[in-house]
Amino acid sequence: MGLTPDIIEVRALDGYNLYLKFKNGEEKIFNMTEHVDKIKYFYRLKNKDYFKRVTPRGDTIEWENGEDVAPENLYNKSVFINEYNGNLD
Repeated sequence: MGLTPDIIEVRALDGYNLYLKFKNGEEKIFNMTEHVDKIKYFYRLKNKDYFKRVTPRGDTIEWENGEDVAPENLYNKSVFINEYNGNLD
C-alpha cells in the first residue's frame, strides 16, 4: 500500500458523487461535480451512463477512456459515508 489505501469498490451515485470503499475498510463519498463542470479532460463523464462505468484501479478509479482522479484527492477530499446526506443507491 502506498500513501493512500487501495480502492476495492466504487459506485456512481446521483449528482456526480462516487461511493468509495478503501482496502482499510473506510467508506467515503467523493463529489466529481467541479471536475466534470470545469475540467475538459472529464467531458465524457457528463454522460451519466458513461459516468456509471467507473472501476477501481489500485489506489485510484478509472473510466474506460483513461479518465482518472489523483488518489490523494479521492482519499483526502472525500467525506466519510456517515457525513453524506444523499442516496447510496
